[in-house]
Amino acid sequence: MARAAHLAGDGAAPVIYRDTVQADWVDYNGHLRDAFYMLIYSYATDALLDAIGLDAAQRTARGRSMYTLEAHLNYLHEIKEGAQVRVEVRVLEHDAKRVRAYLEMFADEGALPVSASEQLLLHVDRSGPRAAAFDADVLARVAALCAASAGFTPHHAARAIALAPRPGR
Repeated sequence: MARAAHLAGDGAAPVIYRDTVQADWVDYNGHLRDAFYMLIYSYATDALLDAIGLDAAQRTARGRSMYTLEAHLNYLHEIKEGAQVRVEVRVLEHDAKRVRAYLEMFADEGALPVSASEQLLLHVDRSGPRAAAFDADVLARVAALCAASAGFTPHHAARAIALAPRPGR
């Protein structure tokens, strides 16, 4: 199973994660199962952690990690087994302990996203566990990714689930 992550260009946003839709991730309709979209986004979030200096070795050494507090997922178009997916991860905003990330999934080098996710992540001291401020070097990387996303329009962010009113009802 090929998994790869890298920073696009010169280290500016977005963080890129790539994967392939596996046979056991596909449902009875031949489409990627809804839960596996989140699995791919979870791996893409790991790539974000690597990019901000919280890779596995640093999480262990610092006794810190990131927890997902909230996630919203938009399914925009089905994808099938064998599709090559690319997830672009952007930091929309942050504070001393939290990151609001926006992730878009693309299939087979397509230009339009097949899915989008918005996530709120919390930096945690694992000895508690309890919320903890980012170390200065990590915060600087988070801030740089956020600045690099300035001007980006997250089309599927800040949405609430609701039924639109229908005329005549």
